[in-house]
Amino acid sequence: MASSMPDHFHDNDFRPRIGVPWRMAQEEVANNRPRIEKYLRAVQSAGGEPVVVSLLLSPEELKRQAAELDAFLLTGSPADLDPAHFNAKRHPATADADFARERTDFTLLEHALITSKPVLAICYGVQSLNVFLGGSLIQDIPSEVGTRICHSPDEDETPSGEEIPDPMHGAQFDPGRLLELSGGPHADINSSHHQSVLEPGSGLRITSRAPDGVIEAVEWNGDSNWIIGVQWHPERMPADPLSQALFHDLVAAAVSGSSLKVGRAKCL
Repeated sequence: MASSMPDHFHDNDFRPRIGVPWRMAQEEVANNRPRIEKYLRAVQSAGGEPVVVSLLLSPEELKRQAAELDAFLLTGSPADLDPAHFNAKRHPATADADFARERTDFTLLEHALITSKPVLAICYGVQSLNVFLGGSLIQDIPSEVGTRICHSPDEDETPSGEEIPDPMHGAQFDPGRLLELSGGPHADINSSHHQSVLEPGSGLRITSRAPDGVIEAVEWNGDSNWIIGVQWHPERMPADPLSQALFHDLVAAAVSGSSLKVGRAKCL
């Protein structure tokens, strides 16, 4: 796998601070942590310091916290984005929006784009990224695409509370960072979503699709910043080489980013 981890990361044991917003306000209020912990473990295993971002902060508090972070990981969520953001009528299958999560994501993305901080956006996160940049979404893949590929199980838990394994399907990569990280044009990915990118937002280009054409990844080409959005869940595939490479690349981008040139490394 390709890697860009700077030597000084190992020398100074510098662990960049990666902001990870709660999946939804309801989970935060209940302190329901099993799902978000998978993202935190993935960041920690890759050499970063995960920092949970509350969805309940005031706008001023959120902006102050964003300024103290080196990169961002936008998580998945059971919520769906409000289709009014992309001027669409709500589909009957569209889940309720989580406005606290939307506000948090959009604030973090605005900060990341202004300061050139890296962003890894996963599942709901890539949809949030895309809508923030003016793109649109397929609101319900089963009814709008009519695919035979299972992108999401009907339920994600058994009656006993055990998680149901994610469906798996292939993905093809076009030239981009993900192709470099994967080491080849094809990979098997997991899947747990009923929405996806329709028209990519400004500055994003499509770099992966499923066999049925559903967009599985977008990458930023607006400037040199590291921004990748994937529709699958690499945090649920800790032993997968591409998943490991993706999180390591996020951490490496955070280490080498311009945000680290302001003297924070001397303080750690």
